[in-house]
Amino acid sequence: MTLLSEILKAETRIRPFIRETFLEFSPHFSEIIDGHVLFKLENQQHTGSFKIRGAMNRIRALSPAESKKGVVTASSGNHGAAVAKSLTLFDTLGIVYVPENTSEAKIENMEQYGIEVRFAGDDGIIAEKTARQFAAENDLTFISPYNDLQVAAGQGTCGIEIGRQLSGESVDEVFIAVGGGGLISGVGCYLKSIWPDVKIIGCQPENSKVMADSIEAGEILDLPSLPTLSDGTAGGIEPDSITFGFTQQYVDEFVTVSEEEIADAMVHFMSVHHQMIEGAAGVAVAALLKRQAQLKGKSAVVLICGGNISLQTLADVITE
Repeated sequence: MTLLSEILKAETRIRPFIRETFLEFSPHFSEIIDGHVLFKLENQQHTGSFKIRGAMNRIRALSPAESKKGVVTASSGNHGAAVAKSLTLFDTLGIVYVPENTSEAKIENMEQYGIEVRFAGDDGIIAEKTARQFAAENDLTFISPYNDLQVAAGQGTCGIEIGRQLSGESVDEVFIAVGGGGLISGVGCYLKSIWPDVKIIGCQPENSKVMADSIEAGEILDLPSLPTLSDGTAGGIEPDSITFGFTQQYVDEFVTVSEEEIADAMVHFMSVHHQMIEGAAGVAVAALLKRQAQLKGKSAVVLICGGNISLQTLADVITE
């Protein structure tokens, strides 16, 4: 059972339930880098982010007995909404644990699907530990936001779409925001299977770059995170996470960006493309802009991973 084989299975398993989101050419950003820029618009996906892919694949893989008992998950928002949306389709109950600093917009997005929201700690790793303990004590299935082969495989279907939408043409670099590493593992795995020379660029905020620092150290580190606009990628990584090995294998380089660079990139993208994006998506756009000198004459895909942002955060970003 390999990640690539599971990605191909996931494509068949979840295709009826997800959107094939647009891969949009950007004349403006292409001019900036003097190259060719495309944005993969997962902010237009069901629940407003790519997370429905992994959550749906994991829930579709539940046994009848597991489905009847219900599930538990942990999330800073988008994964929780994706699990909740998936559960409504298959008449299964669930609980999501979230950090206490989770965006109100993301909490509301989860609650609208009927999932029970519980708070635990001020970091994603604390919420995950609490959720895992509750699941074990109550014989429920825990669905990780990233540390699960089926979740990473589901995210990889985004890579399948990119390959299909480019009609066989290759791309030089792909920019993907990284938290726990599920998205970049799945997408990186698939794209390198069809384009061995593609560079997968991991993008993280300087205030929470646990994966980048861990990859550099060669082991998963237990590091604190500062507040960041990229709440969807913030927090630690589970000590045994399978995504660490995948990230080592598939990510060619990390780019870290400041909070100012994230905010500027969000405003820049929204003013040109007239679509709301969240902080994690802004991280990937900011990384593209930071690497513009190296991208001259090249083609790049930037994964706009989500668009769930509160109106207050949006107002703060615009007026700063």
